[in-house]
Amino acid sequence: MLEQIGFIGLGIMGQGMTRNLLKAGFSVMVWNRTAARMEALVEAGARAGQDPADVAARSDITVICVSDTPDVEEVILGKRGVIEGAKPGSLVIDCSTISPTATVAMVKALAKQDVAMLDAPISGGSEGAANGTLSIMVGGEAKDFERAHPVFEAMGKKITHVGESGAGQTVKLVNQILVVGHALAMSEALLFAQAGGVDLEKTLEAVSAGAAGSWMLSNRGPQIIQRDWRPGFTIDLQQKDVRLALGAADDLGVPLPGTGLIFQFYRTLQAQGLGSEGNHALVKALEHLAGFEIQPPTEER
Repeated sequence: MLEQIGFIGLGIMGQGMTRNLLKAGFSVMVWNRTAARMEALVEAGARAGQDPADVAARSDITVICVSDTPDVEEVILGKRGVIEGAKPGSLVIDCSTISPTATVAMVKALAKQDVAMLDAPISGGSEGAANGTLSIMVGGEAKDFERAHPVFEAMGKKITHVGESGAGQTVKLVNQILVVGHALAMSEALLFAQAGGVDLEKTLEAVSAGAAGSWMLSNRGPQIIQRDWRPGFTIDLQQKDVRLALGAADDLGVPLPGTGLIFQFYRTLQAQGLGSEGNHALVKALEHLAGFEIQPPTEER
């Protein structure tokens, strides 16, 4: 028999993840701070909870996907938080990207109530969430990972148990360092191609399948060429993750000069009010430096 699932946080990622849990046959209770976001999922077969404690009380496994460390702490440890409703023996899965240190502290707090927790941040953008093809990197006890595996399989394609509690968040920050590095390389390359006068779509076709290819290039490169800034992941959220990576690197004494530069580029875009655009809008910071923009192809081309 499938376990009862609670899902807290119905943003860009949570909506698709919840729909895939429903498609897999799970009974799902949902809650979101902005209640209107629950409506479509209730129409799709989910039940609406009153607050995180209510969701946890009526779930065997509670999945959380919210924006930042303080949000997760509020959902889990705050008034009417998960910790007030979770049953002994239940499991919490946090799919947010947050501080590894804060994660370990919440694991210990829940353990005092005989509630287990996995940190299971996700990667793959809104497309991966909608299609059930997310990459999920999981930290925590092996027995809890095995218990959660059917839930992960409904939401993701590449599911990896990477270590003990907090390891999932550390690996996710590794992922984000790579993501923004790829985004910067993509932005520089397309700007160079534009200045060189070559066909951008043919250029993308030529390089994507070789050693220069990446998920970022294949999925966000075409959006840049079309000047389509709809977010699979927003600048504001990406900047939050970069800030987490830089903070963790500072604690570890690791230099991240490239990531630090990208942080400053994103900061300039946020100052221009562009924080809700897709993270590939990083190219706009370089366009400003260059004094020209990448142009979408004309119909003749």
